[in-house]
Amino acid sequence: MIIAVDGPTASGKGTIAKALAAHFGLPHLDTGLLYRAVGRQVQLAGSNPDDPHAAAAACDFPVSLLDDEILRSEEVGGYASRVSVHPAVRHALYQRQRAFALQEGGAVLDGRDIGTVIAPEAEVKLFVTASPAERARRRWLEMTGRGIDVELAAIEADIAARDARDTGRKDAPLVAAADAVVLDNTAMGRDEAIAAAIAAVIARAG
Repeated sequence: MIIAVDGPTASGKGTIAKALAAHFGLPHLDTGLLYRAVGRQVQLAGSNPDDPHAAAAACDFPVSLLDDEILRSEEVGGYASRVSVHPAVRHALYQRQRAFALQEGGAVLDGRDIGTVIAPEAEVKLFVTASPAERARRRWLEMTGRGIDVELAAIEADIAARDARDTGRKDAPLVAAADAVVLDNTAMGRDEAIAAAIAAVIARAG
C-alpha cells in the first residue's frame, strides 16, 4: 500500500506521515528533506537558489547531508522552497522518490506533489492542511521552544511566501489530488489529527 501525504509547510503532514508509517508498518520518506539538502548544498556553495543551474548542480549533494540537523532550520527551508521551483531539480529527485514509493510492500511519502506526480497510483492520498495563521503559530511555538528568537510576523510572512511559490510554480505545483482526502487540522490537536488520518486511510483502503 502506498500512502501519499501532501500539504503546505507547517501543516503537520510530516508528523501525520510518520504516525501512519508506524501504525501500518510501512517505511517513510520525508521528500522535503531531499529539497532541503539541495537548498543547503546551494547555501554551502554560496550560490543563488534562484539560479536554476546552481540549483541543479546542488542535486549532487553527499548522502551524509541528509543527517544534518541544520536541514530542519527555517533558513534552509526557505532555500528548499526556492530551489524546488526549478524543473531540473524536481526531475533530478523524481527517480529517487519514485523508487522509494514502489518498493515491495509499499511506503508512506510526504511532500507537496506525492499524490499528483510522484505516486499518482497511490491507494490512499491525503492532503493535510491548516490555516496560514495556525501554521505560523505552530512553527513559531516550535522555534521559540528550541530557544530561537523569532517574531511571529516574520514566520507568517515566510509561510505566505512559501505558499505562493509552492502553489504558483509551473512544474508540479502544490495542489490536492482530485481523489485525495482533505484533512484540515486547524482546530485539531496532534493526536486528534493523527487519529483522523488513520481513520481516513482505513476508510479509503479497507
